[in-house]
Parts: sequence; C-alpha cells; structure tokens
Amino acid sequence: MATTVNSRHTTARPIPNLRWWIGGLLFASTVINYLDRQTLSVLAPYLKLQYNWNNQDFALIVIAFRVAYSVGQTVAGRLIDRIGTRKGLTITVIWYSIAAMLTALAGGLRSFAFFRFLLGAGESANWPAATKAVAEWFPKRERGWAVALFDSGSSIGGAIAPILVIGLYKFYGDWRPAFIITGTLGFLWLGAWRMLYHPPESHPRISEGELEMILRERGEVAEQDQSTTNKTRWRDLIKLPQTWAIIAARTMTDPVWFFITDWFAIYLLTKGINPEQALLAFWIPFVAADLGNFFGGGVSSWLIRRGWPVVKARKAVVVFGGLGMTLLIPTIFTSSLFALAGLFAMSTFAYASFSTMALVLPSDLYRSNSVATVSGMSGTGAGLGTIVSTFLIGYVSDHYSFEPILITASLIPFFGMILVLILIRGKGSNYAQA
Repeated sequence: MATTVNSRHTTARPIPNLRWWIGGLLFASTVINYLDRQTLSVLAPYLKLQYNWNNQDFALIVIAFRVAYSVGQTVAGRLIDRIGTRKGLTITVIWYSIAAMLTALAGGLRSFAFFRFLLGAGESANWPAATKAVAEWFPKRERGWAVALFDSGSSIGGAIAPILVIGLYKFYGDWRPAFIITGTLGFLWLGAWRMLYHPPESHPRISEGELEMILRERGEVAEQDQSTTNKTRWRDLIKLPQTWAIIAARTMTDPVWFFITDWFAIYLLTKGINPEQALLAFWIPFVAADLGNFFGGGVSSWLIRRGWPVVKARKAVVVFGGLGMTLLIPTIFTSSLFALAGLFAMSTFAYASFSTMALVLPSDLYRSNSVATVSGMSGTGAGLGTIVSTFLIGYVSDHYSFEPILITASLIPFFGMILVLILIRGKGSNYAQA
C-alpha cells in the first residue's frame, strides 16, 4: 500500500501534516453549510413581517428543512460509506448550493418550505461525511480535536451569518440577494476539495511518515477486531446498545442547538430586543459553542494521552455537557441582552462539548465502513427530535410563552447524558464494532 503511494511522490511534493489541511477543508464546508441554512433564520423577523407569518408558519418552513435533513442523514451516511467521502461531499455540496440560491425565487410559505426541503436534503451529508473523513485520516488521540475543528464551523457560520446576511439585506434593500450570494460559496469550496481530498492510501501529496502512522493504527485496530463480525447492515447496527447511545446523545441535544440557531433572534424579539440591537451580542453564544467544541475535543484527547481509556475520556466530557446545558433555565428571569447572551453562551459551550463527543464516538466504536452509517443514523434521530421540538416550539410560543420551552431544553440533554453513560459499556475503543 505504502509503495503505491510513494511512487506517486516522484511528481508531487508531500504536504506536511496533510491530515490537518483535510480537517481545515471539513471546517470550511461546515461554515458554508451553516451560512446557507442560517440565512433564513437571520432574515426571519423581516420575512415574518413581509408575509404575515406567525411562529407556527415559520415552524412549518423549518420543519420542511428538518424532514429532508433527518431522512437524508441516514441515506447520505449509507451512500458515503459506499461511494466514498470525496465523491459524496462533491455531489451534496453542489446540490445544497443550488438549493440555497433557488430560495431567492420563493414567494410565499409553500415555496419557502419547498426550497428549504431541497436544502435540507443536500446539507444532510456534511456530518456523516466529515466523521468518516476523520476516521480515515486521524488517529484516535487526535480525533477529538479533528471533530472539534470541523464541528466548530457550525458555530463560526452561525456567528458570521447575522453580520453578513443583515449587511446584504441592508445593502440591497431586499432579502433575495442574501440567498444567492451565500449559495455561491459552496462552489468556491468545491475547487479546493476536489484538488486536495483523496483517501490516505491513494493521496499523491501524503508523506511517508504520515501514511505510516495512519496505516499502523489501522493495523492495530484490525488485530484487536479479529474476533468481531464485519457486518454493516442497519439491522445489525441497531442491535448494539452503543448505537442507541449515540442516537440518544444527538437526539436529545441537537434540538436544543437548533432551537437556538432557528429561534434565538425571534426569542430576543419577545424580550423587546430588535434585530439591529441583537447584533451587539447575537454572536456570543455561537463563539462560545466554537470554544466548547475545542474544549470537549481537547479535554478528551488530553485524558487519552494521560492513559484514560478512550470511552471513559469521552464520557467525562459528556457529563460536563449534560450538566452545563441546564443553564438555559435562568434565561427566563432576565431581559438584559448581555445576560441572555451570557447564559445562552454557557449553555452552547456545554452543548458543543457534548456534541463533539457524540460526533466522535462512531469513529471510536465502529469500523470505517460503518462510521458514516452510524453517524447518519444518529443524525436522523437528531433530526426527528428537532422536527417534533420545532412544531412544539411554534405552538407553545404562540399560545403560551418561551418559558416552558427553555425549561424543557435544559432538562432533556441531562437524560441524554444518562443514556450515554448506561448504554456505552467497556473501557476501550472499537470493542463492539459491527
């Protein structure tokens, strides 16, 4: 294997630490993914006024995205395990970039819902593909950092979106150019992706030392797994308790994150804070989430280097995240913009730490040819949970208030934490692969 790759180095100079360049591309993909989806959320106060939507109307548009995104993650995960990360992300980024741009043609509730459905179908591949790429390129001691890197793109995208989108809206005096301009970014990314990404075994720019490190760890994992089955069917995977732990981890935390990304601007409006005022602090929870990604990934990697078993190190961060997300409850007692931003920030910091572990666990517990599948299944669970929560958020906020929503959003992740601790058993990694 190494000989084949090394022979290609005669015409291409190796790139030092190539795996981190790959990680940077995954980060950029996630930033663009979130810019495209957040464009609607940022413009929601203006669109609600223009089209006379209530919160339930807006929830229907969000649900259209979530339906496609939920089903799409399981389908995309399975597809990417079969056709590969390079080709899989190429197809889906083209898809969702076109869908984002076509949203500029929307003229009402149904057409917005239709284009958001298309966007969700395309964007669903990003997390299964990125998780698979991390499993292909990074040793276990670095995977926490690698997942934190690409997942932090969601926070950066969420933080940039209000500044960029509202700026475009104010500059053009219309919401349509914002969808067109953010939608073009995916095509710029594709050029770099096609040039740089290949599997390690066939990459023309990988160094001998880096390839040896990657293949050596794969060999060690293969030796540990000689007694395990090589089945990768869905029905085999869902029989494993750790599969349900990963599904629960995302199903009970992602809806809270999407509540913040989809409804934060509207929630601030109910507190008497308009979109222009909100720009002063809107970005704070998203930057906090970005820091939380690296905190979770860094702490778990540090614990592993100190000799902790991989799963035990991941669980330690999950406990921190589950407890930290309860800090949404105090937000119901204040109307101060910066107090709200601070409390949401502490919660998103904890969420991102938890989420990083939920995303990295498939690469710890499953062979490479199952990683995207399990990641996609957990994404579908998260999507279904988000659909239900989005409908309930629209109904409860219209008929009551946001207070019951915030209390529930604080407690559900705590139960997800408990399920992870109970259902993932053992000390090592790759101990129960399918």
